[in-house]
Amino acid sequence: MRLVEVTSAVTAQQFLDVPTRLHAAVPQYIGPLYNEIEAVFDPRKNNKFKNGEAIRWVLLDAAGLPIGRLAAFLNRDAPDTQSADLPVGGVGFFECIDNQEAANLLLDAGRSWLAARGMQAMDGPINFGDRDRFWGVLIDGFDFPPNYGMFWHPAYYQKLLEGYGFQLYFKQLTCKLSAFHEFHHSFARRALELDQEGYIFKHASKNDLEKLAQDFHHVYNLAWGGHAGVKPMSLDQARKLMQQMKPVMDERLLWFTYHNGEAVAFFLALPELNQIFKHVGRRLNLPGKLRFLWEKWKFMRQPDKKALGIIYGVVPHEQGKGVDVAMVTRTQVMYQQAGYAGIEMNWIGDFNPKMMATVRAIGGRVLKTHATYRFLFDREREFQRHPVIR
Repeated sequence: MRLVEVTSAVTAQQFLDVPTRLHAAVPQYIGPLYNEIEAVFDPRKNNKFKNGEAIRWVLLDAAGLPIGRLAAFLNRDAPDTQSADLPVGGVGFFECIDNQEAANLLLDAGRSWLAARGMQAMDGPINFGDRDRFWGVLIDGFDFPPNYGMFWHPAYYQKLLEGYGFQLYFKQLTCKLSAFHEFHHSFARRALELDQEGYIFKHASKNDLEKLAQDFHHVYNLAWGGHAGVKPMSLDQARKLMQQMKPVMDERLLWFTYHNGEAVAFFLALPELNQIFKHVGRRLNLPGKLRFLWEKWKFMRQPDKKALGIIYGVVPHEQGKGVDVAMVTRTQVMYQQAGYAGIEMNWIGDFNPKMMATVRAIGGRVLKTHATYRFLFDREREFQRHPVIR
């Protein structure tokens, strides 16, 4: 086996091709779009390169065929990287044959590269970017296809990572909720009470992206901006995000709660794009875009579509008032009318018990589990899991 750094068009294509070579025969496998993987490692498209760096490797067998891959990266603006006590880098995009020696070659390369840059631990598999995609390794739910932005992995990846010495840092739960779930009668009663108190529940309009961006920016920063590992978002970033989402938006899935003119909560979802992309291919070039438009047109006319929950949040001063469950009851009728049979909520950390309790309360059940691991370079140091959000 031979480890090769990605430095050319040939090795870059090998890096992209590894998961398809390993998993193409698996019915559940849906690979990510090549252009989205390429964008992660393009300094012109990924702002993490402004104060960070990344490297990629491909592992080749004796015949020169790719049998594994790994990326290592350092975002010096990340809170964990800046930690004086335990500076942490990242490794990700891990793919490998079922061979511990092969996995060790890849992971040793990432460890050495990060240690040479002053890191004392590495998290993985993670993304050189935000947590919303390409984060974690699948450890349960192998019989289900991945949602957009998440990887499908075989069961033996967990064995390879833990065999190397990685320890569980946190779990990311994907929960499923039926659009026809019968909520407890108290939810509807609370929604009516909030109506009388002046709360307004409504979905966004994609024809007014500026308001959508401003409301999203306001709730996001108050609800999520102060959490560990999450940086506040600028209004320009929110605007850019909404522009990127517009081609695939269904405004009936973008819900906000307002009180006294202030956006105080959101529950945002999109059509589950992997159900479209699985028919398109890995390249979103001109033929791919045309095929996407056709497949999207067909998908949006299905009576049993799946939605993908993107993000949920309630500003701190409105938490504990039942705003979240009331908002969900308001969305249900719209989901049914729009032809959505259910929704999968992609990224619920096991360090967030309040969110987990809310999902259980509205009938959600865990469908898939991904894990984020941490490896301490000092093997004698005490390991600590991700702190729980109180």
